[in-house]
Amino acid sequence: MVGSYRIFGSELSPYSVKVRSFFRYKNLAHEWIPRSPAVQAEFQKYAKLPLVPLVVTPEGEGLQDSTPILDRFETLAPEPAIVPADPALAFLSALLEEYGDEWGNKWMFHYRWRYQPDVWSTSERIAAQMMGAQGTLAVAQARAAVAERMTGRLGFVGSNDKTQPLIEASFKHALALLDAHLATRSYVLGGRPAMADFGLWGQFYEAATDPTPGAIMRGGAPNVMAWVQRMVSPKVEGAFEAWPALASTLMPLLKEEVAALFLPWSVTNAAAIAAGNQTFDLSLGGTEWSQEPQKYHARSLAEIRRKFAAAKTAPGLEAILRESDCLSWLAQA
Repeated sequence: MVGSYRIFGSELSPYSVKVRSFFRYKNLAHEWIPRSPAVQAEFQKYAKLPLVPLVVTPEGEGLQDSTPILDRFETLAPEPAIVPADPALAFLSALLEEYGDEWGNKWMFHYRWRYQPDVWSTSERIAAQMMGAQGTLAVAQARAAVAERMTGRLGFVGSNDKTQPLIEASFKHALALLDAHLATRSYVLGGRPAMADFGLWGQFYEAATDPTPGAIMRGGAPNVMAWVQRMVSPKVEGAFEAWPALASTLMPLLKEEVAALFLPWSVTNAAAIAAGNQTFDLSLGGTEWSQEPQKYHARSLAEIRRKFAAAKTAPGLEAILRESDCLSWLAQA
């Protein structure tokens, strides 16, 4: 591949920094372009959706949606690999990436826009990016507008008074499980980053920059904090490990988070969309969850099921998914 890529993104977007980290790992020549009014015309020239990240290829093609971007460039630039040769591990990595992207985003977004110190911290940073050199008053006015707009979107990730305890408990539980797992390895699957790292990391990276979740992370998850820093510019430090070496600390994350919370939520959300329902309710972790369905997540569930259908005969995969309680959710039509 000849030429440099352009990544239009934001330091405050977990999916933007996820793609940037991946490009750094792959040593793909790229320019990081913070999205702002100054580059809006160029952004709109290539973007089909008003969302970052946007990757513009040297040929002038615009690419959006972080997971397909990673999938595409893993094929185009296979070394250093982020997909293990073991197809069972490759699927588990994809599943954990999906969990990070879709469920982990609930943690990040909830803390960022639920607590006033976090709201003002993030709004200030977004406003400064938007307004540039227009002055303190312009930034203050933009900050207030950003705060009002974004706090009104908490429902999009299912954050409300009823779901708040579960979202926060899930964040703290996943943080503790991942910290234990990373105590003896640099990355989720061993000595080099995998798809799982990029999906999970984007959310934790953003959380670490915000006052409330950042304090929780710094106070009790030193291994996650070290990994968060490592993943800014990840490097090969060793090989992928085999499942038996990973199982004791990775199985709890699959069982207690992915199977107990994320997959039931994702399946119920998709069913609500298929039925044309405006809201859906389910019991998660002993808590009643209620929210408006999210269309994008139904498509992402279909994609992870497609990946499972392609990988389901991989040696050892069915046993892992059955033990973790993930199998029935993935096998549903």
